[in-house]
Amino acid sequence: QVQLVESGGGSVQPGGSLRLSCAVSGNINRFLAINWYRQAPGEDRLMVARINRGGGTNYADSVKGRFTISRDNAKDTVYLQMHSLKPEDTAVYYCNAMGFQSGAQYDPTFSSWGQGTQVTVSS
Repeated sequence: QVQLVESGGGSVQPGGSLRLSCAVSGNINRFLAINWYRQAPGEDRLMVARINRGGGTNYADSVKGRFTISRDNAKDTVYLQMHSLKPEDTAVYYCNAMGFQSGAQYDPTFSSWGQGTQVTVSS
């Protein structure tokens, strides 16, 4: 069982910045990728950013150039640095661990979610 705990959400004015953290229980390198998703009221949960075990990253078009995902393997933590925030970035942000590989164990279908952290961008 893995636990993911998000933190760092809050309220900010348009143009502001926030840094979200996702603390992963155990060795973060067991997972093939760590993702950040967001879900606005009445909308689907959508992927915002992904960082794989090798450090490669992917971003949704809507956040490219504004958000940066990074990882600190020593702290088993993934970060989402968000700049130039817009009202449309308002959502609950979720951390997701995807795919599991440790020793002989391999499960590419593995998925685990954190509880989410609210980000509100408003003047």
